[in-house]
Amino acid sequence: MKHRTPRAQSAMLSMSALSLALVAAMPGQLLAQAYPAKPIRMIVPFPPGGNTDIIARGVATRMQEILGQTFVIENRGGAGSTIGTEVLARAPADGYVVGFVSSAHVFNAAILPKLPYDSIKDFTMLGVAADVPTMIVAHPSLPVKNVRDLVALARKNPGKLNYASSGAGTVGHLAMELLSSMNGGSYVHVPYKGSGQAITDVVGGYVVLMAASMPVFVSHVQAGKLRPLGVTSAKRSRALPDVPTIAEQGFPGYEVSSGFGMLAPANVPAMVVKTINSALVKAIQDPTVRDRLSSQGAEPVGSTPEQHDQLVRSEIARWTKIVKQVGIKVDGS
Repeated sequence: MKHRTPRAQSAMLSMSALSLALVAAMPGQLLAQAYPAKPIRMIVPFPPGGNTDIIARGVATRMQEILGQTFVIENRGGAGSTIGTEVLARAPADGYVVGFVSSAHVFNAAILPKLPYDSIKDFTMLGVAADVPTMIVAHPSLPVKNVRDLVALARKNPGKLNYASSGAGTVGHLAMELLSSMNGGSYVHVPYKGSGQAITDVVGGYVVLMAASMPVFVSHVQAGKLRPLGVTSAKRSRALPDVPTIAEQGFPGYEVSSGFGMLAPANVPAMVVKTINSALVKAIQDPTVRDRLSSQGAEPVGSTPEQHDQLVRSEIARWTKIVKQVGIKVDGS
């Protein structure tokens, strides 16, 4: 019997080890190559009809064309988006459950000390879809034409003007509280479980004011059902260029924006993250999607997952500081 030399034995062992490594890697590679092989569930942690829902559906429609799989939208509203976000955090990390969130994801981390999840560690950031300024609007019956008029009226009638928001701790709530803290008068907060019913009541005149991200307001403003008073961004919106910013109305430094992005549970495979982000960026770059977002007051973004992660971390730090300075509190904080 012919004996193998030590060099030959070493070579065979190396080949065996390589073969085993390739076999072990095959399932993950096949999974990544096949993804997506079935419909993707997208959790929107707000009721239908609100800003997050509007933007999510517009982006998902194009993404499913790119990926060749249906996006099934699941609205799980309540508790300022924390209910749906917790469902996302506990979902399988296989890329078949994703979420579409607003800046409430950041605000909740800054305001609520006992969230049922970690806003950073329990999620994989997939990319920012759009940045949207907030706008303050009034029912036409209220005798104000801009934020300056509103502040003057509020100062003369402290605690008598009601404003609606899509929930405690949401961008509309924080936008009004920030305005009030800058000696902009005092207001009574009427929180809803989402933008849909809130805006219905403002259009109906049951509540005279509301602050929320722009997309939910644009059609009502254009129809004359609501009067725009000011936008919270640093610059005017291209969708409604005649509406001045709040900063230019006598409140320098005032700025509130809302980043809408896609998340997944923590530890989603890197190849899946790359696939989803690529589809998201392509969807945002589509002229039809960009025009639709811009017409609603949204600024198309389409960031990388890394940029998304950095934004979430920096915004949580920024708003944690603001919340402490202003003294904003919601139930349970």
